[in-house]
This record gives sequence, structure tokens and C-alpha cells, in this order.
Amino acid sequence: MDEIRLLLVDDEISFLNPIAKRLKKRGYIAELATSGEEALSALEKRAADVVVLDVKMPGMNGIETLQQIKSKYPDTEVILLTGQASTQDGVEGIKSGAFDYLTKPIELEHLIGKIRQAYDKILHKEEKRKEAEFRSRLEQQMIATERLASLGTLATGVAHEINNPLAIIKESAGYMALLLTKKEMADFSHRKQFELAIGKIETAIERARRITHKLLGFVKKNESVFSEVNLRELIDETVQLVYREAANKDIEIVHNTGDQPFVIRSDPYQLRQVLINLLTNAIHATGSMGNITLSLEAANGMVVLTVKDTGVGIPRENLEKIFEPFFSTKSPGQGTGLGLFVTHNIIKKLGGTIDVESTVGKGTTFKIRLPEYYEMKPGISETDQENWFAKLKMNL
Repeated sequence: MDEIRLLLVDDEISFLNPIAKRLKKRGYIAELATSGEEALSALEKRAADVVVLDVKMPGMNGIETLQQIKSKYPDTEVILLTGQASTQDGVEGIKSGAFDYLTKPIELEHLIGKIRQAYDKILHKEEKRKEAEFRSRLEQQMIATERLASLGTLATGVAHEINNPLAIIKESAGYMALLLTKKEMADFSHRKQFELAIGKIETAIERARRITHKLLGFVKKNESVFSEVNLRELIDETVQLVYREAANKDIEIVHNTGDQPFVIRSDPYQLRQVLINLLTNAIHATGSMGNITLSLEAANGMVVLTVKDTGVGIPRENLEKIFEPFFSTKSPGQGTGLGLFVTHNIIKKLGGTIDVESTVGKGTTFKIRLPEYYEMKPGISETDQENWFAKLKMNL
């Protein structure tokens, strides 16, 4: 098994060479060292997967060598060799990070079995590392997917609230420009000033349209940008983006945010996405003439944001599932099942928590707690669910 990088360490050459030869006949190619110092030197030149290490050696003994190996090469597995009367050394070695220990004289099959087990452990750890990397990449893809879904909500709000009025203004400016071309306006004394004013209006309209495209550009942000965030203003801005959808269902959005700005240090782009997700869900869950209430309060260095609706509510058996990826109670094609998963992940990434309470037929309340000041740690936060990886592979 030449894929295993094996190092044998023993000060007794008469033991070391025969074991190496017997292992070679079985397909295991081993490098040899006769002391702890020599073993560490060999590892500096070429990393090993498994080290078979004698405990009783002059100079640096096996336990000391083991501790140096695990400190410098934590992924290397070490199997200790002890004498019949020194099993306590083996126990001490396991406490120091050894994979296992064998007593001399050793049986070759027993040694090979331990080497294979140690190597299997390494392969398992490597597989878990790759799975963790895969989860991280997939998580970013899911966040990007949900941002694209949020873009639809943003685009609708922007189109109704900004682009439609701009179209009316542009049409009116065009009509005024047309009037100026008529014969009866040929002698109009302020003609030049009116043409200049109309030109400015049309220029401003084009500038406003460019601004709407920039507003949508936030969905392209991949890295968190922390800054001071006025939560009350952020709520007002976000509500405007979903206002039209709520108004079409005769749903009233109530603000209980008071006059206090509730300024925190966080990522405004990701918080806006959280608010859009929660408000959109609330609108979909709430029937005509219902209402959605947003409130803010501060307590013990935290700001609490509450989103409460009078919708259909969530059954008790689903409450523990709503933050899982791909879980959705909506009809097929009506939702990605990623909104609340991404929301939960963003809040966790921003150092906060999100809780939910719901009563079927009465409504649902989401309560988000965010620190007033938070510096995000590097890296991507991992989900707490043990089984989500298998679920991702099944759904993608």
C-alpha cells in the first residue's frame, strides 16, 4: 500500500530492519529513523501519514517525540510501541494524541491492521474537510440564489415606485417639447428658456434611471461591508420596496419603531436582505385586510427587531424545520425553500439570533436580536444541522 507514507522509529536496528522488510513484502514502503530527533528531521523533509514509534529510546523518548509530532504535524497519526511492562506509557501516549499503542513483541498482522485503521482515520478527516469546503461553496451559491430571488422583489418595488413616475414625467416633458414646435409658439418670448428647462428635465430623468440600476447593484456584493446602520431608516427603505405588493392585498404595514434611530454597526446590505425575506414571507402568509407590525427596542447591548404578522401561522411540527434548506410549505414553484435558511445564516454571521413563535390561524412573530457593535470573524459560518449536507446533495 505505497499510498501510505509510513515512518518507523526505533533505536533497535535489529528490530527496525526486519519489520521494514516484512512490511515491504506486504506492499508497505516505510522510511526508517533510529531516534526521536532523526524522526522529526525526516518529517521536516517529507510528511508522513502514519508514524510507528517506540516509546523507550535514548535521548528524546517516544512520548516527547509524539508531543512534538502532534504539535507540528497534527494530521499525522502515531502508533506507539511499548514493552509488556510499560503499558502505562501507551495510555499516557493516547492522552497526548497517539492513535493507539501496541506491546512488543508485535504481530505483523496486528501492526498492519492498526496502520490501516490510522490511515482510514486520516482519509475520513480529509473527506470531512472536503465536505466542509463543499458546504461553504454551496452555502455561498444558495445565498446568491436567494439574492436573485430578492432581486425580483426589489425590481418590482423600484419599477412601480420610481420608474412609473419617471415615465409620466418624461411623457409630459416630451409633450411640452412638442407644443414648442407648433406655429403659434413661434413668437413665444421664453421659448429658449423652456427648451433649456425641458432638456434639463430629460437629463435628470436619465440620471434617475441610472440610479435605480445602482440601487439594484447591492445584490452583487459578495463580501460583508460593516458600517453604522440606522435600523429605523433601513426598515423604512425596505418597507417601500414591498409596499406595492402589500397594498395590492390590502395589508397594512405598521411601524412601532419610534423616533430613536437604533444605530448599530453591521452589514446594511445583508440586513436589508433579511428584512425583504421576512416581509415577503409575511405578505404571502397574510390574507386581505391583515397587518404586519415592525418594532424595535434596545436591551443589554442588543437591538431587538420584531416582525409580526396576522397570517395563517406555522404548524408546531414545522417550526423546527423552517430554517432548514429547501424546506417550504408553499406550492411547488412558488418558493425556493432558501429564504429563511439564508436569513438564519446571515443573522448568525452578523453575531445575532433569530427566534420564531407562531399560532396557526393567528399569525407568526420573528424576533431578531443583533449586537449594537459586532466585528465579523473571518470565514463562513457553518450550519448547526448535522444532516443538511445529505439533504443538499439530494436536492441539487
